[in-house]
Amino acid sequence: MMGEFELIAAIKQLAEGLPANGFEGIGDDCAVLEIGQDEALVFTTDALCEEVHFLREAISARRLGEKALAVNLSDVASMGVRPVAVLLTLSLPNDLPAGWVEEFVAGFTSLCKTHQVALIGGDTTRSKSGITLNITAIGRGAKQHIKRRSDGRVGDIVCVSDCLGASAAGLKEVLRGNFESPLAAIHHHPTAAIEVGAWLGSCKEVHAMMDISDGIASDLTHILKASAVGAEIELSAIPVAEGATLEEALSGGEDYKLLLTVDAASSEAFMRKFEQTFQRPLYPIGRLTASQALVWLEKGVPTQQELRGFCHF
Repeated sequence: MMGEFELIAAIKQLAEGLPANGFEGIGDDCAVLEIGQDEALVFTTDALCEEVHFLREAISARRLGEKALAVNLSDVASMGVRPVAVLLTLSLPNDLPAGWVEEFVAGFTSLCKTHQVALIGGDTTRSKSGITLNITAIGRGAKQHIKRRSDGRVGDIVCVSDCLGASAAGLKEVLRGNFESPLAAIHHHPTAAIEVGAWLGSCKEVHAMMDISDGIASDLTHILKASAVGAEIELSAIPVAEGATLEEALSGGEDYKLLLTVDAASSEAFMRKFEQTFQRPLYPIGRLTASQALVWLEKGVPTQQELRGFCHF
């Protein structure tokens, strides 16, 4: 069976003859549709499947509702704009306990209220094989604020917006049956970087951007391919969350922090501005190169480590 990214590439190729109808389609965290002279809408969709993305016994219905929304809002944030609306599809089995759906929707709509996001529709259907959730999220903002994977430039400083690996470490706790640990709570309660994403969208120093859902080892390659560049990444510069390992930070996924490239000439002043705004640092981890290869460094020396992020297939 082909891998996840090969499958996406094959679908994209098969869809090449379809009309664009004004959309920038497959290739970024969201599709983009310009509206008027100054604004754009962005669209994304994501599914969460029982036994693949979550274990029913490990997470409350309310927390699952929050998580299902947060992971979709993260894609909108990574484009540099704010979310404005969502659609929700529920495919549900017959063995759900009484009140489960009400609790799920309570969690989902609570986060909608927090971020002032409208729930505008969706679908419901019966499932014979567990819970499947699908959310479509829509964002809106100034079109000059849209950040794409393809805008990286040789010399850019590669940065991440926060520490990584806690979610992957939390998943290991969950799989061991330790559902109530602090790391498991982080895994079950991701936070979309909406304020950070919108702020970064307004900054001309930021070139390419995306969220970290499959681990840097996979996600960075999307920026490199789209921008036709390479990168040198210093392993000792990766910000590893407390309780996590470097491997989990690189390859674990589901962190939903932001991965971005910053103009080198203004990077130091920009990082100071970020820290003043959010009271925490932006983490530089390397730079983009003209080589079109991803090189991992250990204290400045290239290493032959083979690092891969999460892949569904």
